[in-house]
Amino acid sequence: MKIPTNVYMVGIGGIGMSALAQYLDYTGHEVSGSDREESPTTTMLVQKGISVTVGHDQCLIPADTELLVYSDAVPESNVERVRAREMGVPEMSYFEALGKVTRTACTIAVAGTHGKTTTTGMLAKILQYAEKEPTAIIGSIVRDFGSNFLAGKEDLFIVEACEYRDHLLKLSPEILVITNIELDHTDYFPDLAALQATFRKAVARVPAHGVIVTNPYDPAIAAVLGDAVAPILDYTTQTVPALGQIGEFNRMNARAAKAAARALFPHLQESYTDRALMDFKGSWRRFEYKGETPTGAVVYDDYAHHPTAIQMTIEAAREIFPDKKIIVAFHPHLYSRTRSLLQEFGRALAEADESLIAPIYAAREVSDPSVTHESVAEVTRRYGGESLAFDSFDLIRDRLLAYDDRYLIITMGAGDIYKVAEQIAD
Repeated sequence: MKIPTNVYMVGIGGIGMSALAQYLDYTGHEVSGSDREESPTTTMLVQKGISVTVGHDQCLIPADTELLVYSDAVPESNVERVRAREMGVPEMSYFEALGKVTRTACTIAVAGTHGKTTTTGMLAKILQYAEKEPTAIIGSIVRDFGSNFLAGKEDLFIVEACEYRDHLLKLSPEILVITNIELDHTDYFPDLAALQATFRKAVARVPAHGVIVTNPYDPAIAAVLGDAVAPILDYTTQTVPALGQIGEFNRMNARAAKAAARALFPHLQESYTDRALMDFKGSWRRFEYKGETPTGAVVYDDYAHHPTAIQMTIEAAREIFPDKKIIVAFHPHLYSRTRSLLQEFGRALAEADESLIAPIYAAREVSDPSVTHESVAEVTRRYGGESLAFDSFDLIRDRLLAYDDRYLIITMGAGDIYKVAEQIAD
């Protein structure tokens, strides 16, 4: 089944959905959709001429709709999905649709617990710079492209993949990049072994003429490579230039991107790959500088929502700002993740000089009173950190405005905490 001409997208502001909407629009489809609220992505879509409705209204599905594509955050009971079924309109999830549009193309899929977005953006930048004209679907707005979508050839795709609910298995990559593997998405994967089983299936599906780009000496990754028929390329052996992005973790992302580019184009000169990496400007919400508070505190925002990412971001920030005290305003994402990794969150947040914890962002989950933002603060204090729980963003904002130029503030998390950074920074 090909994607038909008239497509309606529910949850169109989602980071993957909005990139797919731009691709469909670019390839001549009639695209419209809805989302629960305005966001930078919905604003970007409207600026590009794509019709977006804020709020869900069953009456707004165009009569000529041939396919409804829905975000994973949109339940089956959503009023527009219900109406589409009444209209006889077929439905398809985001990753099912992405799998369809990339199936006949040469596809590089970038997967892993951390670093997917930056690696995908870097890889797209390299191949764009080398005039290979890739099409890219990226998990954040990349400053180099002004979008989370890069228009290019229809037979060469770079896509950010996700293991959650086995979405990775909807794709058919010739090159599979695995940046790293850690336990996450604990509402779906009960343990690391279950998550590794998904990666093991993905590895086995890469054809013999393809390549798996990863760190084969990482024990968590080595455990999923046994059924591989494609050759394994160790990305850690790549050299990379000085980057505009902080931390060793970003240098590892750059190595993975460079290795993937050279796996597809073996004769690609290092002068191209390294210049592209040096020029890469980064992505929205990846240690993004927001400005200063009226009292001089420096403000950054970061998407880190897993304990390892939090710890690595704090460590990298200390390298850049050794004389600043680090304040993290953290927005926990999902009750399941917070509950399963509570001790790890506490240890990571204790690395900051002080952490302010916002109420848990439920996203797709129902409230779970067994774990709260107070729980996160309490465990952080148990590991020696200074941590306070606040019942609203407004209270966190007021607290942050009291810090002066001795401090570095990082708003952190997968939810809306970035809005606080925008409110306090000039």
